[in-house]
Amino acid sequence: MRIDAGLVRELAELLSANELSEIEVEDGDRKIKVKRELTVAAAPVSHVVAAAPAAAPAAAPVADAPAEPAAPAGEAVRSPMVGTCYLAADPNSPSFVSVGDTVKAGDTLLIVEAMKVMNPILAPKAGKVTQILVANAQPVEFDQPLVVID
Repeated sequence: MRIDAGLVRELAELLSANELSEIEVEDGDRKIKVKRELTVAAAPVSHVVAAAPAAAPAAAPVADAPAEPAAPAGEAVRSPMVGTCYLAADPNSPSFVSVGDTVKAGDTLLIVEAMKVMNPILAPKAGKVTQILVANAQPVEFDQPLVVID
């Protein structure tokens, strides 16, 4: 089955705009269900907050700075869909990329699984990976920054 990324994107936007947790569309034999787990989204936020106090003692006046490193110099590669992010092809394989790696346009950076379909996320340009903003097996939202390439 071929995934209509535009339709998935529209459904994800409807979820957010109407504060829904799930939406399902049927068209003949094709059935698309987009779902967001509100309780799952809280876990990564608490993880990020836990990282901020470690930086706070070093520079207390920069308490609002953790929001800025998420948009560093370089191009953020964003998720084209809602799904689960995987940094490697399987649990026994090394990650596709690591911070500091040089990539070419078209190299696989990671995979986003959506509806049991593994979707490779490719580098849009050549450059150096400066940040990986997601963890392995982390749920991701549409348009969420995943990797930064400088």
